[in-house]
Amino acid sequence: MLTQLSISNFAIVDQLDLDIESGMTVITGETGAGKSIMLDALGLATGDRADPECVRTGADRAEIHACFDLTLCPDAIKWLENKELLSDNECILRRVITKEGRSRAYINGTLSPLSDLRGIGELLVDIHGQHESQSLLKKNSHRLLLDDYANTRKLATDVAFIAHQHNRLQTELDELLSSQQEQHERIQLLTYQLEEFEQLSLQEGELSGLEKELQQLTHAEATLSACHQINHICSDSDAGNLLQQLTHCMHLLGDLSVDHPAINSTMEMLSSAHIQVEEAVGELNHFIDHFDADPQRMQEVDERLSAIYDLARKHRVQPDELLGKQLSLASELEKIQFSDEHADSLQSKLDELKHKYQAKAEKLSERRQKAARKLEKQVIARMSLLGMPRGLFNISLTPHDTKTLSPLGQEDIEFLVTTNPGQPPRPLAKVASGGELSRISLAIQVITAQTSRIPSMVFDEVDVGIGGGTAEIVGSMLRELGEKSQVLCVTHQPQVASQGHQHLFVSKKHSKSSSSTRITNLNGDHRINEIARMLGGVEITHSTLAHAEEMLGLTA
Repeated sequence: MLTQLSISNFAIVDQLDLDIESGMTVITGETGAGKSIMLDALGLATGDRADPECVRTGADRAEIHACFDLTLCPDAIKWLENKELLSDNECILRRVITKEGRSRAYINGTLSPLSDLRGIGELLVDIHGQHESQSLLKKNSHRLLLDDYANTRKLATDVAFIAHQHNRLQTELDELLSSQQEQHERIQLLTYQLEEFEQLSLQEGELSGLEKELQQLTHAEATLSACHQINHICSDSDAGNLLQQLTHCMHLLGDLSVDHPAINSTMEMLSSAHIQVEEAVGELNHFIDHFDADPQRMQEVDERLSAIYDLARKHRVQPDELLGKQLSLASELEKIQFSDEHADSLQSKLDELKHKYQAKAEKLSERRQKAARKLEKQVIARMSLLGMPRGLFNISLTPHDTKTLSPLGQEDIEFLVTTNPGQPPRPLAKVASGGELSRISLAIQVITAQTSRIPSMVFDEVDVGIGGGTAEIVGSMLRELGEKSQVLCVTHQPQVASQGHQHLFVSKKHSKSSSSTRITNLNGDHRINEIARMLGGVEITHSTLAHAEEMLGLTA
């Protein structure tokens, strides 16, 4: 509930700090004193649009702080937790408006978008004013009110969750089925492409081997010629080949009768060279004996490489990337072929979810229908007490005509009313005047207060156009509502004002250069005098004061 409200440089308020109590708080004062300023400020603190004209003349900015106790407001706690803005069990909303028209909003000290301020505000305060967009004009609030009254909020949440799951899977299945023709064509293409790969039957490392082999075959004649020339020089020449020359050199040194390290070292190196030349000749002969210079083989390798290069160009990849491309195509084909099985699985899940939805939604509809008829009777009875004796209130539950499962249940819910005999019930926004709408709202709020999730309700002049006994009933209803929720009410009626648990008096103070609004918490004689003033008359007489004391005594 609202515990504190601080207003600075707003309209004709220079500085105002209020502690708000639980129960019913009435706000009274002379016409034009600024009784609605407090409610306007609270509206800005909870997300209403700002007008730079609201900044007090001569000030740079207006500032509003509203502090709420969240002990009995689990929805607001959850909202703040999701936004990572929770601070104990308290919520402080701050709004700053500059004279240039700029606006900033803060939630528990954190700069926040206005939409967030409005979001948390809707969970904390329900403001009902003749010239405000009231919650009863929003069809969504009708469903929430009825579900709270019927104690079906959890069941409605389950229905919404199942519907969202079903509709998400249905979209996935629809997209899957709509692409079946494209998938069929893709399967044909992938199958053909993979057949080409299978026909090629490319092996790991084959490409580099073929390229190397082709290079050898291309230069086969020159290779063999060079090899034969080397053999001739090293061992085959009769005119003194390399081996013969090395042997001759070794014999010359061996015939020397000189024992010298240089001669001995030379002899060893010549011997080693002779051995290495012999081994080189052997290796070269082995190569020549096994070298395949078959022109037909070269043609086969060339054709094989051409096939590999052609397939690589076709798929716009490098030749050494072909095996990876083959794996990619095979994986895609497998996934597409699996889509039929996936579609069957999705349909099975959809059937299961639809069955669950129908069971829970039908149960929800039954409980809504039963609660709607009961709530209608109670609201009509309250409307009669509130000066609309022949008014009718009807809760329309119209079945949805849609193929998709609605998260809201099987029916569209709307509150209909008529305050004139002979006229059929119509939507609230089209038939109810400001005062009537406030009183109808009051009737509904009193009835549903036991299950209401909004801790603070504000009523701005719900007593317009009524008086006497009806005003007294309005006051008693507001007090009854204040026993279960916090109620703030701007009123001109003493019958209503006398019912409050707390009484705030609004007055205007004038000086030579400015005017300012003050709010005083009335008790004792001050409250008696204010009730007497509201009762009327040029002068407050002993009779008027006695009447005021009597009215206040009724609330003792």
